[in-house]
Amino acid sequence: MLKINKLQQHERCFLRNFLVLMAVYLTNEKKQEIFQKYGGNENNTGSIEGQVALFTYRIKSLSEHLNKFKKDHATRRSLIMMVGKRKSLLEYLKRKDITKYRALIQELGLRG
Repeated sequence: MLKINKLQQHERCFLRNFLVLMAVYLTNEKKQEIFQKYGGNENNTGSIEGQVALFTYRIKSLSEHLNKFKKDHATRRSLIMMVGKRKSLLEYLKRKDITKYRALIQELGLRG
């Protein structure tokens, strides 16, 4: 019985720390800054460039997290899904406007 209580306490502590970590890495101010820089203004959250930049920031943050916590498979799955979404947005942008695509890739430091 004592082992179960210690395990439950450990799980609760881990969950609390995990939620705090996930909530801290992306603040509203950081989102606004990203959309201001890449989307034109902070209210233009639907722009492809802004969304790709936001995904890139989140992917970098999650990659750093996974370097520390190698067995966090839920975060790994989220990271893979985000990479797929960013890839599809980039493919769409490439079809629509190749010059914006190339400029965004250059700015974000992707592909090479």
